[in-house]
Amino acid sequence: MYKPIGINYYLCFVKIKMKYIILTGLILIVNVVAKAQCSMCTKTASQLGEKPALGLNNGILYLMLAPFAIIGVIAYRWWKSQGRSQ
Repeated sequence: MYKPIGINYYLCFVKIKMKYIILTGLILIVNVVAKAQCSMCTKTASQLGEKPALGLNNGILYLMLAPFAIIGVIAYRWWKSQGRSQ
């Protein structure tokens, strides 16, 4: 079934995994700074002022997180189940 793997293969796997972790971290950092407002929300936020506009923007980002998390969990479980069947 499974062949024993060498240390070189393991180190290569760790490097690839670290690249994905760093890339994910950078995306998350950039995502916090990104503005997540449609044109109507931008008009509303400009009328509210600076602090409420930041709160509205953070609320939009918070609401956006749930669908992405659900899709991520489904994709991860699918990926793991595909790996075991081969």
